[in-house]
Amino acid sequence: MQQAPYGTWHSPLAAADLARSAIALNYVQVAGGQPYWIEGRPAEGGRNVLMTMGADGAAQELTPAGFNARTRVHEYGGTPYAVGRNAIYFSNFADQRVYVQRAGGAPVPLTPEGYRYADYELDKAGERLFCVREDHTGSGEPKNTLVVLDIAVVPTGDSLANRSVAGPGTVLFAKSDFVAYPRVSPDGRRIAWIAWNHPDLPWDATTLYVANLTSHGLSGITALSSGSRESVLEPRWDSDGTLYFVSDRSNWWNLYRYKNNHIDTALAIEADLSSPLWTLGQSSYTLTGEGRAVVRYTVAARDKLGLADLASGGLAPIDLPFVGLSNVQLLSATTAIAIAASAIEESALVSIDLGTGQYRVLRSSGAIKLDKGLISVAEAVEFPTSGGQTAHAFYYPPTHSEFTAPAGEKPPLIVKVHGGPTSHSKPELALATQYWTSRGFALLDVNHGGSSGFGRAYRERLNGKWGIVDVGDVVAAVRYLVATGRVDGRRAAIRGGSAGGFTVLAALAFHDVFRAGANYYGVSDLEALARDTHKFEARYLDRLVAPLPEGREIYEARAPIRHLERFNAALITFQGADDKVVPPEQSRAIVAALKAKGVPVAYVEFEGEQHGFRRAENIVRSLESELVFYGQVFGFTPHGALPPVTLLT
Repeated sequence: MQQAPYGTWHSPLAAADLARSAIALNYVQVAGGQPYWIEGRPAEGGRNVLMTMGADGAAQELTPAGFNARTRVHEYGGTPYAVGRNAIYFSNFADQRVYVQRAGGAPVPLTPEGYRYADYELDKAGERLFCVREDHTGSGEPKNTLVVLDIAVVPTGDSLANRSVAGPGTVLFAKSDFVAYPRVSPDGRRIAWIAWNHPDLPWDATTLYVANLTSHGLSGITALSSGSRESVLEPRWDSDGTLYFVSDRSNWWNLYRYKNNHIDTALAIEADLSSPLWTLGQSSYTLTGEGRAVVRYTVAARDKLGLADLASGGLAPIDLPFVGLSNVQLLSATTAIAIAASAIEESALVSIDLGTGQYRVLRSSGAIKLDKGLISVAEAVEFPTSGGQTAHAFYYPPTHSEFTAPAGEKPPLIVKVHGGPTSHSKPELALATQYWTSRGFALLDVNHGGSSGFGRAYRERLNGKWGIVDVGDVVAAVRYLVATGRVDGRRAAIRGGSAGGFTVLAALAFHDVFRAGANYYGVSDLEALARDTHKFEARYLDRLVAPLPEGREIYEARAPIRHLERFNAALITFQGADDKVVPPEQSRAIVAALKAKGVPVAYVEFEGEQHGFRRAENIVRSLESELVFYGQVFGFTPHGALPPVTLLT
């Protein structure tokens, strides 16, 4: 066992390993008993590729070179494809057109430019493609509608590659600001979907609709929920024509059904069966068609899988090692598939035997396999915070089988703040966490008030108090760890991206707990965010902060860029030049202001990146630069050859 100061340990886990070996797995579907999914590949500039399993069980790539299966609806995107009997339909990122691809043929565009599509649903005949469409051809906000594309006759060659075939689609529903989840009944006669309006987000309030499908559009449109203080998600038809959906009317996202013009509870537990709809098309449960459902349920930010008896309302947990689950689908009558991760294994596409609980990895997200002696396993931490309440986090101690710190030294702490802020962190293995803990850092992943995974009431703690509750919780978390003797409170840093970046900046502006901060495309000016952000989040701050213009004083009081007088901690900021969610002007402004004040600051902007970095070289540079930055601030030299970071003052 070698002795070395915390932060200087030699880790075999390099930033390049994280960036170039890992692939992002998402948007799983099953068609004809065959699994399909999307892989995001940093090594290919973040290109998204549609995949399936070959006859030999090996992963097979379907998206040809030059195409990127990714949609920009809501900017965050969602399910970008559908699989028919003889064709694949997908959104291409470069032009956002829908393409059709037949076996052995080149993709051919179906829709014109100026529109974006997501959340696809094919009818059983394979002649109509239902989807969410976002129209960017006019002025002002884009228009989100439910549309259908007539795909009964599409070209088989590529001679029409420069013009659309199906047109932009026939509008079925356009009476709301947003729509999602177009789902057609098994007999093709009815359709269900959800909709919501500004200032709500889909985790605040949505309305569930059903209607009859006719040759001319829709008839008998009926709202099944009020659209007020109830988030309805994931409508899904069973084989007998019953409509199931998830609602948080009980505080928890639980399962309900609509049958014979009546709604009743199908599964009621103190756990969330769904999660915030940041990307369209998420699937947290699936129906077996035999009176049961396979459900992913979340308890205190830990995911579990179970079989629900829809007649009795009983739930039988399936014994699995996973703490993170998503994209739940039915592969066969006895087998489910999902994206799953455990505390010691990264996420993978797995098949799960519903009878035995045995599982098999179909596709792993990364080629790096850490030795168990290097893996820091999360410990759930519940700590006191303001107002006599408690908040939650996962604590990862520094871990290395070959290194120990000098006697009496306590580790530096990195507090991680998730994005959203309506999101949550799970205790699953993430190499981005192990990158720090294997070098001798302690890391605390905070699920502050406002996080999902703990019920609606916990999510609503942040309403009107963004910049207060979240900041108070991260500060309380550090003080709790220091008081329990686990970390060195003089070497505490905070890192976060997007909404988490705002919490980073606010914590540094209004408190003196942290000596350093790493801000990834974070919000520094709340009013500028409300003014400049995209449609999906255009009114998000009405609920998180206050409506404008009457709440302008609150915005000013909480904007970090307006309160630099106490901002003395060093800051490094990373930003995508093409970010539409948090425009680069926000990051440039906070960096310029801090530099003018004499606060040590560094700034790295990446051309071609948007909200979140997808290119391997940029992921590598940001991680290594952040490590060097902490070494400069905390007074140690990290191991290895790393790029220099210039702190401007």
